[in-house]
Amino acid sequence: MLTGELDRADLERRRSGRGAETPSQRLVRAAERAALLVRLLMERCTFAPTVLPLCYHDAMAVRKKRSISMPPDLDAEIAAAAAQAGMSYSAWLADTARKEFTIRAGLAAVSEFERDHGPFTSGELAEAEEWAAAAVERARRTGTSPRRRTA
Repeated sequence: MLTGELDRADLERRRSGRGAETPSQRLVRAAERAALLVRLLMERCTFAPTVLPLCYHDAMAVRKKRSISMPPDLDAEIAAAAAQAGMSYSAWLADTARKEFTIRAGLAAVSEFERDHGPFTSGELAEAEEWAAAAVERARRTGTSPRRRTA
């Protein structure tokens, strides 16, 4: 019935000889038809309408769900580590995986450097160890405020 009403109005407009519409007139007519449809649907609906966004990409992070299996003791350790870090279980796993990939990329870069320039000397390695120890100590002193993070 609703579509039929709109089609009849369109036929009457064409029969009256008003001529061809401009693109802006077509746009206005389409907006009026949409408003009419919404009004008619609202009048006929017995439920409270819900407005849902058509696209979540700007508002919500995209996540891939996985189902994994692991030993119960490892599961308990992950849950405890996540709680201690103030993170969700998923966030802790994602963060740990990111760290692992960063370490792998760093090791690959070191291997490539040594392949191109020769191995590091014992003095260079000692200097790097000293720098790393100082960086860890600075991080330990400054710390970060605990906050809950999600994946």
